[in-house]
Amino acid sequence: MKVSNIDTSEKVFIVAEVGNNHEGNFELAKKLVLSAAECGVDAVKFQTFLPDLFVSNENLERLKRMRSFKLSYAQFEFLSRLAKDNGIEFFSTPFDIPSAVFLNNIQSIFKIASGDNNFFPLMEKVMSFDKPVLVSTGISSLPQVEIIYNLFERESKTNLLNLLHCVSSYPTPPQQANLLAIKTLAERFKVSSVGYSDHVSGVHAAIYSVAVGARIVEKHFTLNKAQSSFRDHQLSADPVEMRFLVQEIRSLEALLGDGEKHVQPCESAMMVEGRRSIAAARDLSSGELITREDIVWLRPGTGLSPGSEEVVLGRVVQRNVARGQIFTEGDFV
Repeated sequence: MKVSNIDTSEKVFIVAEVGNNHEGNFELAKKLVLSAAECGVDAVKFQTFLPDLFVSNENLERLKRMRSFKLSYAQFEFLSRLAKDNGIEFFSTPFDIPSAVFLNNIQSIFKIASGDNNFFPLMEKVMSFDKPVLVSTGISSLPQVEIIYNLFERESKTNLLNLLHCVSSYPTPPQQANLLAIKTLAERFKVSSVGYSDHVSGVHAAIYSVAVGARIVEKHFTLNKAQSSFRDHQLSADPVEMRFLVQEIRSLEALLGDGEKHVQPCESAMMVEGRRSIAAARDLSSGELITREDIVWLRPGTGLSPGSEEVVLGRVVQRNVARGQIFTEGDFV
């Protein structure tokens, strides 16, 4: 996936998921953007919705909460500019089609939440924007992910699709995080990138996900875990944890390398110093025939290497060779 100057084939894309941790407080939302940028993340993400197109009026308590959490489109425009002015990407998850249409004007990447990964009208609308789409795969087994993949494949847009392994439990018990599912998704589906949306308390699961192949890492973000009873605060990373997460992922990236097996620059000197050469096991006089008992293998690798014994055995030395001396082609008739 490519977003601005970030290519997930070269760098893990780290997302601070604010979601609704602002709880409708615009000033707090601005502080969250600025703090996320200071932590070194690549992007900050919110959630955008029209409450009456999101929650049934039969669920009055939740509808009331969503109305209190709602930010205006104008406020999201401001947050988008604020993020970009501070060097990070802004995007928000739409929970209704009008919000998706609005967000298309202010962001270059989209996210479909786990709860909406079977909300196909929304997914089709987002797909029509021809921008990268992150789809969380919580509350889904492989057959459901197949349906999502086939939807993108029918439109020849699997190059836009990024699948995020996710367990939709808040928080997720560590023993149910199932990070190896990241490898399963990467092996099973030919998509742009595979990543991880984390709901485990703490930051270690998010960090470890990179070791099993996550190229996008999303972690909930708050300024204060004890801000309120809203559940997302407790499972979110605070600024200290988010900064640690970013540092550890960047360190892990450096340790993982590119995956190609080749001689590293730091070990090139060992190609001579650490290798062996065929050498004389005893003092040899000019005219002697070399037998198996007459050779040993010693460092450094400046002469004939192991595997070249046929070059030495059965040959006659044309000069005296001291015990431990490394053979060269010039030693033989």
